[in-house]
Amino acid sequence: MPTKLIDRSFRERIVLVALVAGAASLTNAEASLDELGRLVDTAGADEAGRVVQRRERPDPATYIGQGKARELHELCESVDADTVVFDDELSPAQQRNLEVILGRTAIDRTAVILDIFAQNAQTEEGRAQVELALLQYRLPRLRGRGKTLSQQAGGIGTRGPGETQLEVDRRRLMRRMTKLETELVRLSSTRRTQRKARGRSRLKTISLVGYTNAGKSTLLNALTGAGVLVADRLFATLDPRTRRLLLPNGDTALCSDTVGFIRKLPHQLVESFRSTLEVVGESDLLVHVVDATAAEPFAQMDAVRSVLKEIGAGEVAELVVFNKADCTPEAARLAASVPGSVAISASTGEGIGELLASVADRLRTNDLVVELVVPFDRGDVLAALHREGEILAQDQIEAGIRLHVVLARDGVQRYAQFVPDRQTS
Repeated sequence: MPTKLIDRSFRERIVLVALVAGAASLTNAEASLDELGRLVDTAGADEAGRVVQRRERPDPATYIGQGKARELHELCESVDADTVVFDDELSPAQQRNLEVILGRTAIDRTAVILDIFAQNAQTEEGRAQVELALLQYRLPRLRGRGKTLSQQAGGIGTRGPGETQLEVDRRRLMRRMTKLETELVRLSSTRRTQRKARGRSRLKTISLVGYTNAGKSTLLNALTGAGVLVADRLFATLDPRTRRLLLPNGDTALCSDTVGFIRKLPHQLVESFRSTLEVVGESDLLVHVVDATAAEPFAQMDAVRSVLKEIGAGEVAELVVFNKADCTPEAARLAASVPGSVAISASTGEGIGELLASVADRLRTNDLVVELVVPFDRGDVLAALHREGEILAQDQIEAGIRLHVVLARDGVQRYAQFVPDRQTS
C-alpha cells in the first residue's frame, strides 16, 4: 500500500484514496490521484496524504473493506485530516459507513468537481445548472445525514448553491429541483432563439472543446481578442462565450468557448449542462484543444470524445490543436502523429496563422456549390437563399431565377426541390 504524506498546516486537510481493481495499472491510479489532488487544490483545500489500495473489486459496504478503512482512520488521525476524498463515486451506503468508521467526512471525486462548479458559476443559467446537479447528487444521500450536515462547517462537498436544501425534507428538495428544471427550460429556449438568429446570419459556428485547463479561453482571446478570464486552474470557464472570428479567406465565423471536460465527469453535470452544450452539437466544426504538456494527452482526448459522444456531438467535424508549443517540443511531435492537426501556442501566438487557415479550409469543405432554379413567385425562397448562402451568379430563364449558390450540406437538402438535373459541387 503506497502511502504519501505531505506536511501542510493550512486550509482544509484532505486524504486522497484510490482503489486499483483487478489487473488495473497502479501507475494510472497514481496519475488519477495526481489529478484529484489538483481538483482538491482548486476547491480550496490541501492534500495531507494519499492511499492506494489494490483489491479485486470494491467492497459493497465500505468500498475499501473494513480493515483498510480502520487503517485509513489511523492515517487520518496521524495527519489531522478533516476529510477523505475517494477517486471513484461512492454509493450513499458506502459513504455513510465510511463516515462512521473514519469519524470524519467521506466524499468522492464527483463531490469535489461539483464543489468547484458551485464556486465558479457566474451567470443565472450556470448557477441554476450547478445547483440542479448538486441536488441530484445529494438527494439519495439525505437519509440519516440531516443532523450531521447541519453541524458541518461548509467544507468541500457541503457548500455551494443549494446547501441549505440539505436540511429540509425530500419533498421540498424535489420541489426545488422541479423549479430549477423549469427555469433551465426557459433559459434554454432563450439560448435556442439566440442561436436561430445567429443561424439566419449565414455565419458558420466553431466550438472550442477540450480537457479542462487545456487553454481554450486563452485561444479564444488569441483568435478574437475576446478578453475573457484566463486562469491556470481547473474549470475556470463554466459559462460559454461566443465571439466573431475573421478568417484568412475573408469569411466570418462565430467561435464559442465551452466548459472543459475531465475524466469521470459527473453524469449529473453532463445532464444539467446539456442545454448549454447544445451549441457544441450544432457547430460546423469543433476545435479540439489538447494540452501538449499533459502526461497523457491521448487519454485526455479520449475523455473529451467520450463526453462529446454522450451529448450527441460525436459526429461533428473535429480539428485537433496541440496547445502550449512554447512550453514543450512535444506539441510539434504530437501534431505530426495526428494527420491534419496543428501545433500552436495560444499565449504567444505561435501557429495561430496556420490554425486559422486550417479552420477556413475545413469550413469550406463542408460547403457545396449548387445550381437552383427558383420560380418567379417564390420570393420567400430567394430571400432565404440570400440569408443562408453565398450567391455566386444569378440570371433569369423561362422556368424562373437560376442561381449558383454556396450552401452548407444540410441547406442543400432543404432546397432539394429546386435543384435541376444538372448540379455542380
